[in-house]
Amino acid sequence: MTTLATTDTLTRDALTVLQPGFDGTSAPDWLLRRLGEGLASVGLFGRNIHTPEQLAALTAQLRAERGDVLVAIDEEGGDVTRLEVRDGSSFPGNHALGAVDDVDLTRAVAHELGRRLAECGVNLNWAPSADVNANPDNPVIGVRSFGAGTDLVARHTAAYVEGLQSAGVAACTKHFPGHGDTAVDSHHALPRIDVDLETLRARDLAPFLAAIAAGSRSVMSAHILVPALDAERPATLSHRILTGLLREELGYDGLIVTDGMEMQAIAGTYGIERGSVLAIAAGADAICVGGGLNDEDTVLRLRDALVSAVRTGDLAEERLADAAARVRALAAWTRTTEVQGAGVKADIGLVAARRALQVTRGDGYSGPVTGTPFVATFTPEANIAVGDETPWGVAAELRALLPGTEGEGFTGDASGEAALKAAGDRRIVAVVRDAHRHPWMRDAVATLVTARPDTVVVEMGVPQSTPVGSLYVATHGAARVCGTAAAEALTTTH
Repeated sequence: MTTLATTDTLTRDALTVLQPGFDGTSAPDWLLRRLGEGLASVGLFGRNIHTPEQLAALTAQLRAERGDVLVAIDEEGGDVTRLEVRDGSSFPGNHALGAVDDVDLTRAVAHELGRRLAECGVNLNWAPSADVNANPDNPVIGVRSFGAGTDLVARHTAAYVEGLQSAGVAACTKHFPGHGDTAVDSHHALPRIDVDLETLRARDLAPFLAAIAAGSRSVMSAHILVPALDAERPATLSHRILTGLLREELGYDGLIVTDGMEMQAIAGTYGIERGSVLAIAAGADAICVGGGLNDEDTVLRLRDALVSAVRTGDLAEERLADAAARVRALAAWTRTTEVQGAGVKADIGLVAARRALQVTRGDGYSGPVTGTPFVATFTPEANIAVGDETPWGVAAELRALLPGTEGEGFTGDASGEAALKAAGDRRIVAVVRDAHRHPWMRDAVATLVTARPDTVVVEMGVPQSTPVGSLYVATHGAARVCGTAAAEALTTTH
């Protein structure tokens, strides 16, 4: 007969497997108190970060309470940045790195990003995305992926893991078993991938195998339903997927982290308390929560749900203890690992962004952008993973080179006629983001190009198959450095 552990031990283990967030730029008293009681991880978001100095002070505050705390962040670079949420990232994202297809460059970019994280006291990064962007209409992955080719994604995922971890920051490869073939954003609902097992293995699992071979210290699960693997439960809650496939078949022995449990794919179907219990039972080791729910009440609710599940027999005590042990093992790794490899250039991000540009000259090319251009920026609805706080585009970057630059933003069903009217007789630079997914955006650009053949088009999402405009610049992402590289290209003779 198995004897349950003491309440103190169960409570400590239940706290240990949580990765909560909080409000503010310093740690609240409740968070520090819970760290003393067993909480072992904290998740940081843009709302917690103002400057590198402030972030370093915050992580030092956390470590004064618990020296081995895991401080996690969602810093993919590119469109998804928390370190530079107010200004835009100094690093291009995965799609730009995939477009260059130089694994040494990817490794160097990841190393420098990891170095900056470590310098601020962050030791776990929820990156990279190993998703193969098989569905071009994917609303949540897109430029967060290295690309649509399995081999390309696999080799760059491995390089990214190696580069990040060589800086002493644990990688968290996501979103297992692959979120690239979805047409639904799991922040809003539960996506479903209806492909056969052979396709999944050949296309989606290969990058995760590459990450495992590269030594990825953690893997993040996806809130997706994959009937070929489990017809009943999404991957985050599936024992067949997390334990049967990831642990037993693929041989992965590191930490398994859930995607945010407050996302509607889980919260709207199972609820975060039951979802968290099912996730740990399925094989997850750490519960990520805090992107939207970031208060003490949430932490206590999840802690108590896990303890109660053990006492009622819905969650094996040994499974909870094993999960907590894996969290502590990763924390121990972050304290003992040594930074490897030589330093890289501080401007490696801009170097990479310049190399990622693809510039196509159209039949109506009339020379570089000069004088007082008008920048028409067409903005789609914000991707929740990216957020709407981070500026993007080329207006500010062009203004630095051409002080007379003016601009205006257009959203929703904005028409090309509105942009034409606002531009007057100035040369138009049309800036779009995933125009291939937004008919209104394509129509607006078509109107501009027809009326003004000298219109320049800058695509800062996944580029469309047929370039348009007198000059078409594909940046493969909307990071600040991508905007800088594009502005340089626009003002240079091609």
